[in-house]
Amino acid sequence: MSPDKLIYQANQIATFFASQPEDEQVEGVADHINKFWDPRMRAKLFEITDQGTEGFKPMVVAALDRINRPVSTGVTS
Repeated sequence: MSPDKLIYQANQIATFFASQPEDEQVEGVADHINKFWDPRMRAKLFEITDQGTEGFKPMVVAALDRINRPVSTGVTS
């Protein structure tokens, strides 16, 4: 998945949760990504955001601490 598409998708999730009560917004973004993004997508998210968060909505950036970072096993296929 391209970085631009992943950024777009993460921002779309934030746009949806912007209509929720303020105290539920960041948790909603993190919960959605944890439930519906596979580990490869979450790994790519962190690969991008570890380099910088430009292009991401602030709500996505705020949710990063609550998103499950996939654990690398160090095994390659």
